[in-house]
Amino acid sequence: MKRETLSDAFNLLDDNIIEETAALRSHPARRRGWIRWVAAAAALVLVGYGGLSGLFREDRSALPMLTISQDFGGMGFEGYWAYDISQLVSANPWQDTAEGTLLPVFENPLRYDENHIAHGGDFETMEQVLLETAKNLGLDTDSLEITDNTPDEETRRQITEKMTLTGGSLPPGYFDPDRLIAQAEGIRIEVDLSLTVRVEFSPAVSLPEPYVFEHYATYEQCLETAQYLQETYVSLLGERTALNVSGGEYNIYQQQSYSISFFDASGSDIQQILSYNFGQTEFCCDDEGKLFLIRASYPDLSKVGDYPVITSEQARQLLIQGSYVTSVPYEMPGEEYIRKVELTYRTGSDLYFMPYYRFYVEIPQEQWGEMKTYGAYYVPAVEQRYISNMPSWDGSFNS
Repeated sequence: MKRETLSDAFNLLDDNIIEETAALRSHPARRRGWIRWVAAAAALVLVGYGGLSGLFREDRSALPMLTISQDFGGMGFEGYWAYDISQLVSANPWQDTAEGTLLPVFENPLRYDENHIAHGGDFETMEQVLLETAKNLGLDTDSLEITDNTPDEETRRQITEKMTLTGGSLPPGYFDPDRLIAQAEGIRIEVDLSLTVRVEFSPAVSLPEPYVFEHYATYEQCLETAQYLQETYVSLLGERTALNVSGGEYNIYQQQSYSISFFDASGSDIQQILSYNFGQTEFCCDDEGKLFLIRASYPDLSKVGDYPVITSEQARQLLIQGSYVTSVPYEMPGEEYIRKVELTYRTGSDLYFMPYYRFYVEIPQEQWGEMKTYGAYYVPAVEQRYISNMPSWDGSFNS
């Protein structure tokens, strides 16, 4: 069934039912209409990775072929407004390297059906993550009541009846629980199937002077606030002590914003890359400049294998040739518009969590006054011989 049909049915529900059900069934949202869900692990940042001892002993010929996903979630295109590319910053630990590098690819433990309903979560692990989070926040885990988000019978009945009025039916598994919830002492903790944790504070927590924690705080103010948060929530952060004040993009009102997160920068270069991509804890403010949300993730990283990766220069040539995936609605405008490259892992609903080179390309069709739009174009970092459907552009994507 198409999502539009589901939306039509929900429009017939009372507002309180709609709000309740949206909370029950929502998947993690990407910030600012598209972007940046970070995922990860403190104690288990590399669970399933198996360490690096066998990194150079693995038989490359035995590696399975990989499939490139072109699903970007239908949330608009990934673009950033700035006056100059240097304003877009992050603490990405990746350093450009020569040929011969190996990077791990992981299999997504979840599977998503045509209605984007996830299957395959481990509720026992979800409970362990929830309890560990509660403990690190100083809560009494012995008295903590844990529930899931299965809607009650009356809500199920109303939704089903309203759907019937549209001539449709709910997809299988729609009412299946997809998160665990615990609430105590003004703190609500949720853990979803991807092992992403949301800690919500009610009421929101005020920060003492002189710390500024607002949507449009300056980079320097965010650095100072991050240091305070790091000291205050040291038990929750654990080894995630590297600051990542990232962002720098502008909105249509020319307001610049950053986000504050932490990751574990200890260990090898590869471990740092993985922790940065899969192991961040983010702190979010509300409209009054108070802490209302901490978001962290502890994914089950089941390694497929260590794959040879191409260099950023080789990826650049593939980008120029049209071998990329993107949510930008324009063909890559040309080599002269490439402004920046970094290595990252795409996650979400992809079948594999694999490394990509993300190129920031200036989009001449999307300039806003003196501000430029930088669109994200992704080139698989894994060597082409291991990719079953290398994308190409000829006015539309073909695999």
